Amino acid sequence: MMQQFYPTVSHSYCFELNKDMHFSAAHYIPADEAGKCAKMHGHTYHLNLTIAGDQLNDTGFLIDFKHLKDLVHKRYDHSVLNDHPEFSDTFPTTELLARQIHTLIQEMLDQTDNQPECLQVIVRETPTSYVIYRPKKVPS
Repeated sequence: MMQQFYPTVSHSYCFELNKDMHFSAAHYIPADEAGKCAKMHGHTYHLNLTIAGDQLNDTGFLIDFKHLKDLVHKRYDHSVLNDHPEFSDTFPTTELLARQIHTLIQEMLDQTDNQPECLQVIVRETPTSYVIYRPKKVPS
C-alpha cells in the first residue's frame, strides 16, 4: 500500500497510533442526485484510523493493529454495503461509512481496560476523493 499522509488531529494524549487498511466492497446510492452512483458499482476503499490514549494495555499496546483490521475487514470486505443492517435506513455513502466504522471501532475500544479513543476515520473511495470523520466532543 502506498504511504499516505493525512490531516492530523490535535490532542493531548501520550500515544497515537494510525492504522492503514483497505477492503473491496460494492454499493449504490439510489437517489436521483447520485448520478452514475445510483447503479451498483465497487471500490477498493482505503482507510486510515487514528487512535490515541494515555494508557497502554498489559501487552504494551493501545490496541493490537490486528483487532482493528479484523473488525473492519471481516465485516465489509467483498460485500455489498447496502446489504448491511446499519445502512438499512440510509444510503451507504462514504461519509456514512466513515461514521459507521468509527462507531464499530469505538465500541470495541470502550470494552478495553485502557480505554483509548478513536479520534478520526478517513475513508478514501477513489485516488482523488476521501472523507474524514471526527466525532464532535460533547462538553462535560
